[in-house]
Amino acid sequence: MKKIFLLLFIAASCKSFSQKETISVKEIERIENFLASDEMRGRRTGSPEIDKAADFIAAEFQKAGLQPFAGNSFLQEFSMVRPRFKSLKAEMDDVELDPKNVIVITTQEDLKVNEKSGYAIEYINAGQNFQSIVQSLIRNNKNTVVFVDTSFIKNFPRLTGLKRQLFKSNTSTVFILGSYKPKEFTVKAEHTMEETKFKNVVGILPGKSKKNEYVIFSGHYDHIGVGKPVDGDSIYNGANDDAAGTTAVILLADHFKKLGNNERTLVFAAFTGEEVGGFGSQYFSQQFNAKDVVAMFNIEMIGTESKWGKNTAFITGYDITDMSKIMQKNLEGTAFTFHPDPYPEQQLFYRSDNATLARLGVPAHTISTAKMENEPHYHKPSDEVKTLDLTNMAEIIKAIALSSRSIDSGKDTPTRVKTETLR
Repeated sequence: MKKIFLLLFIAASCKSFSQKETISVKEIERIENFLASDEMRGRRTGSPEIDKAADFIAAEFQKAGLQPFAGNSFLQEFSMVRPRFKSLKAEMDDVELDPKNVIVITTQEDLKVNEKSGYAIEYINAGQNFQSIVQSLIRNNKNTVVFVDTSFIKNFPRLTGLKRQLFKSNTSTVFILGSYKPKEFTVKAEHTMEETKFKNVVGILPGKSKKNEYVIFSGHYDHIGVGKPVDGDSIYNGANDDAAGTTAVILLADHFKKLGNNERTLVFAAFTGEEVGGFGSQYFSQQFNAKDVVAMFNIEMIGTESKWGKNTAFITGYDITDMSKIMQKNLEGTAFTFHPDPYPEQQLFYRSDNATLARLGVPAHTISTAKMENEPHYHKPSDEVKTLDLTNMAEIIKAIALSSRSIDSGKDTPTRVKTETLR
């Protein structure tokens, strides 16, 4: 009986990929040749070329038959603001404060806050988890004044890092270093603002019976643009990093649309801004209730063989949830193997676009084949299409599709990330 089941599984798997143009080397080459061409000049965030890449991906999603995630456009647009400090004056109970003891996180050029402004008042007390509370307060999307106990005097200056790039917002957070609760306080801050516009590309296939449960397939489409010449070449094409992941997302969208049997809603996302801080995936994650996201398959650099050779890849955070085991079980009877991340010291689980949702408890993992100890074209102008193994890449994309099928169908639900165990 077991042998019969295995034969049926293999037959079904073959049928899934019987259509000529689904996950083919020819299609991979076509998409890669556009995204990683010299004309795209490395798809740097904020460049005209990355806008062309976004339009191309949106057209591919439309051709595949996806629906926009929201509204009438596949483009998920947002802005980031970089505040430039001009001046700050603050008082507590008529005592002027040292500006070094006040940090204002805002996208407003002129901000004045006092005890009558209606801001929520929060405290970080001695002995509490400073970093965890700060992250929670920043994510709460409320105007807040936070009084920080002086025991955190060494940690306090690090909060300035939160000001480097901010999502454009009407909310502000003011941190004041002080160990007592004042009756009155006033903070006046002035900044100039430098705004940059970004675009994710997002499409969906609505589920049949579980429309409000989401499975995400993602990759980032930005790269680092034009840089220091190497052997006369200054265009950092990013064919593997991460046009390869974006290509996979496009082909998976086409594949699953043709199958037409997903019970859960499938989301296909091409993120911007991964190379400059992961802003695209951060904004994207804010559009979901994390509890509704069942799984995330993030795809990074699958254009070369892994350290184990062909028909293999690794999964970051392999043992953090049981999603990897589900994926491998779905591949029984095939030649493909997913391995645990062999580079734990590099903290890859936290360095890609899966990390934001993973920190919210979502089983969100990155799939890759990059040989991080020796990936010769990583962040170099030589990361071009000619360096990729397109045949092996096709097999990896097919394996991702097959490995997800019991999750897409609603049969399997991966365990959640225990957020308290994450750094």
